[in-house]
Amino acid sequence: MDKGRFAVPAGVTQWAPASGVAALLLGTGLSGPHPSGGRELLGSALLAAGGLVLAARRRAPLVVLAVTGLCAVGCLAAGFDALAVSYLVAVYGAVRAGRRTVTLAVSAGLLVALHLTALAFHDGNLREITGQARNTLELAWLIAAFAAGEAVRQAERRADEAERTREETARRRADDERLRIARELHDSLTHQISVIKVQSEVAVHVARRRGEQVPEALLAIQEAGREASRELRATLEVLRDDGIAPPHGLDHVNDLVKRFQGPGLKTTLTVEGRPHAVPAAVSRAAYRIVQESLTNVTRHAAATTASVLIDHRTPDVLVIRVDDNGRAAAHPVPMPGLGLLGMRERVTALGGRLRAEPRGTGGFTVEAELPTNGVQ
Repeated sequence: MDKGRFAVPAGVTQWAPASGVAALLLGTGLSGPHPSGGRELLGSALLAAGGLVLAARRRAPLVVLAVTGLCAVGCLAAGFDALAVSYLVAVYGAVRAGRRTVTLAVSAGLLVALHLTALAFHDGNLREITGQARNTLELAWLIAAFAAGEAVRQAERRADEAERTREETARRRADDERLRIARELHDSLTHQISVIKVQSEVAVHVARRRGEQVPEALLAIQEAGREASRELRATLEVLRDDGIAPPHGLDHVNDLVKRFQGPGLKTTLTVEGRPHAVPAAVSRAAYRIVQESLTNVTRHAAATTASVLIDHRTPDVLVIRVDDNGRAAAHPVPMPGLGLLGMRERVTALGGRLRAEPRGTGGFTVEAELPTNGVQ
């Protein structure tokens, strides 16, 4: 069933026309000259069957074409004088489905079969017999049904082509927008990050040449500059070609946790459960959640320890939890910053849940539950 407000069930659209054609055939056949007794019952059954089989005209157009043709021949043999409306509808459906050659061949064979049937089962001169066959299937009606099916097929083909063109146009505009964003990012960020990276490396090099101890903060700036350069390059590649996936995921969490290790902060990583493959979107989201959480710890928490837990709880759920022992707000629901908002948006987009709140024993907890099924 369609989801529109005035949607009609598919069964109604299939059986209502078929029932209408069956009723029309029965009414026409029984109101005109027709035999009595067993031949009447047989002919009536064939008329009804020829109409009702049209319910399958979209699923099996050629089968319906053959069945309606046989019913038309049977009705003529039984003595009914009625136009084969069901066959005309079947011709329309078969041509609309693109079966033009087969439809032409079957229709030509049916015209021959009707004339032979009239010769075999009806008395009279040749002109009368030919008239009886023509009453069952008029050539003009047959051509009209064929032309109508072809016209609708061409209209649907043009509509599909127009839809394809719109999709290609939208895709091209999206590609152009990605390239524009990539250029903007390259022009606005690459220079500044490169300056930070070069200046920090020069400072570290000068300090080592002088035999001085390099401050941990300066080493952290140097590593952060290198990481920012790598991530910016990966982001620009993704924007330039959406077939390239970002490189960071669950496999890189261990290196990420080690990079946050320092004299003032001890970081640990624990993996529980049975590791299994997860969708790429979930893997990327898990990496970003750990990265943002540890960044918040170093910036705001004044913590000395931070632990990261990756729990493959079930084949359907991946849990990411980051705990620290730093300072946390006294109220139970902290005011979210842009980092927490970004994490929440990532988790929500994947259909998961995010919990970010102070711990009862001190510190702060970020826990995300990410579904691993149904995500591409």
